[in-house]
Amino acid sequence: MTRAIPQTMQAARYHGPGRALHVETVPVPTLGVEEALIRITHAGVCRTELHFLSGLLNLGIAPLTLGHEIVGEVVLAGAGVGTTQPGDRVIVNYYGTCGQCVWCRTGQQNLCSHVIAQLGFTADGGYAEFVKARADMLVPLPAHLDAAEACTLGCSATTALHAARRIAPVQLGDTVLIYGAGGVGYALVQVCKLSGARVLVVGRSERKLQLAQQLGADAVIHAGQEPVAETVRHLTGNEGVDIIFELVGTRETMEQSLQSLRKRGRLVFIGYSEDQLIANPLLLVIGELQILASVGSTQQDLLDAVALASSGKLRQVIDRVVPLAQVNETLQALQRGEVAGRAVLQP
Repeated sequence: MTRAIPQTMQAARYHGPGRALHVETVPVPTLGVEEALIRITHAGVCRTELHFLSGLLNLGIAPLTLGHEIVGEVVLAGAGVGTTQPGDRVIVNYYGTCGQCVWCRTGQQNLCSHVIAQLGFTADGGYAEFVKARADMLVPLPAHLDAAEACTLGCSATTALHAARRIAPVQLGDTVLIYGAGGVGYALVQVCKLSGARVLVVGRSERKLQLAQQLGADAVIHAGQEPVAETVRHLTGNEGVDIIFELVGTRETMEQSLQSLRKRGRLVFIGYSEDQLIANPLLLVIGELQILASVGSTQQDLLDAVALASSGKLRQVIDRVVPLAQVNETLQALQRGEVAGRAVLQP
């Protein structure tokens, strides 16, 4: 029997930087004709939420329901929705793009010039019992995939795929350094190995580095115990690495990254902090080094991530699954470095 849709729901609301999220009673979203209502079963906790709370990422929109890694079941579809029906199990792409600008027309929706709704950023996201999304933002979720693991495909896995395939790109025989052992880092390990690369991972937690090795990392470097750049040089015959995925973005990690690149190496920024990149142009010129950046992902990246997970080629690491009421405790644990992989909320 289909459950009735209530008029109100519980949602963890963001009220601006420096303030904890508040679990509040809010109206269930009302739908437009091309939108679907999804009852959320699982929502991943990303480090981006910490950037909202610290004020590093401040889009000036509050109150707002955060959360952009979302899996659930469609419970209602607008009159103009033809491909998605109630009962469908879906993963939600958090980018609701215009479809008309040059970026959308060329399959680069993550750079859309006129984003309509970016769930968890500019529109209410997944830290709630329900969310609404356009039908073209939904991807069917195979029945055999675990929902808790699958929800994190929507950011950690797609971010990794986008950076490794479209921005770097990683090729057979490359040596890759992943600076940061977390959700995106673990996905990068697997994606880079699938591309035929040798993979090194830098982190500060022995537990997280062990997980990286279990996922296929060829070598790990403990940043608190080993000099990163010197160790990279030792592991690469003093050559350095072809590609570095920078997932931290602090002054220390950026300095070590630049020192770890081989000639014509590519430094790809995914993570960021309040620190600024300081680089000597002469050193960049001499080595013909490249500094790149990667943001988010496309609908095709999400389709590909789901396909890889469905075939068993991409595994998501879930540290814990907790009720929505524990959102602030979970974010604090993430801030302290206690979460290996992803934490997942269950509304």
